[in-house]
Amino acid sequence: MKLENVRGILTVVGLVLFQGCAAPQPSPDLLAPTEAQLKIRSAQTRSFDITDRQVAMRGVIAALQDLGFIIERANEPLGLVTAAQFAEPNFYDVVGVTVTVRPESEGRMLIRANAIYNNKPIEDPKAYQNFFATLERALFVTKN
Repeated sequence: MKLENVRGILTVVGLVLFQGCAAPQPSPDLLAPTEAQLKIRSAQTRSFDITDRQVAMRGVIAALQDLGFIIERANEPLGLVTAAQFAEPNFYDVVGVTVTVRPESEGRMLIRANAIYNNKPIEDPKAYQNFFATLERALFVTKN
């Protein structure tokens, strides 16, 4: 092999190795919420004038039961309720709901519902509006 060919090959190899040592270009933040995610999150979340988390949890459980859900777990210290419902007419279809209750500010609780249908998120705001309307009635009854 000629010396020029060897130098050319070494130059190419050196450039490839040098390029491999270059810092990667910063990628967009993969965990940053998108506009669609923020929109659905706003439909999933409501703030209520309640001071006691236990009262809010009872209201959430009552609302879910009123809507035909079976309560799977309720953890008051974590403010977490999970429930499921078999969808008709096909009883193999399942709707699952996770509701979190947490203090927002003095005298207010932030309640967020997250629903899935057959392991796919429910993004229709009407489903969440229906839940929160039922929750408001349940909280009214629980308070009085």
